[in-house]
Amino acid sequence: MWQQLFDSLKDCNFMIVAVAEDSRGAEQVRPWIEQAKPTYWSLIDPEHRVASLYGMVNVPRAVWIDEEGRIVRPPETAGSTDHFRRMDPQTQTMSPEDQAARHKGRSFYLDAVREWVLTGRHALAADEARSKLPRMTPEIALAHAHFRLGAWLKRHDRPEEGARHMAEASRLHPESWNMWRQAADLNEAGLAAGPAFWERVHALGDKPYHPPPDLPGFPGPSKVAR
Repeated sequence: MWQQLFDSLKDCNFMIVAVAEDSRGAEQVRPWIEQAKPTYWSLIDPEHRVASLYGMVNVPRAVWIDEEGRIVRPPETAGSTDHFRRMDPQTQTMSPEDQAARHKGRSFYLDAVREWVLTGRHALAADEARSKLPRMTPEIALAHAHFRLGAWLKRHDRPEEGARHMAEASRLHPESWNMWRQAADLNEAGLAAGPAFWERVHALGDKPYHPPPDLPGFPGPSKVAR
């Protein structure tokens, strides 16, 4: 979907910068990028520096930056919805209605990006954009330091030490699904999408996993908690 958006806007001084945040490194991500064959920029960030700088706690997230380098929409959910939370746990499938609703959310978000590029609509004034930027607290800054150290230790055959630092990162910054998911992936391949993930999702209750972007009319499920 991002390639189609880029193809439709590439002559309008527009660029997509996709960043894969995977602590397992470039070789883990490269096959996915090569299979997609994107013509927009695709970067790999094993240390999650982008998440740290922009305050991103989950994926997919998007930041809109204008031609002057100013953030006009801070990090927000890039069109994903919480319809997946009603997925059948046995078959790992969603109802046709939820699939259609999820697709509607993605299309709505892409249309908003397109409208911004062509007309300037949906861009926030500087003061409003600044007020919506995630705040960096000492605890969050320390969490990112523990996370990067933990990932480094795991990559250098010191898994137990790495696990301790990653656990401390999640304790300090429990809102970060990025940190939790990467720790799970490094501990055991596939764990990040397994029972522990679903237990953590269900524990959210009525709190969203993907907070909807602040775009009037964005479609989202009315109730998702199971």
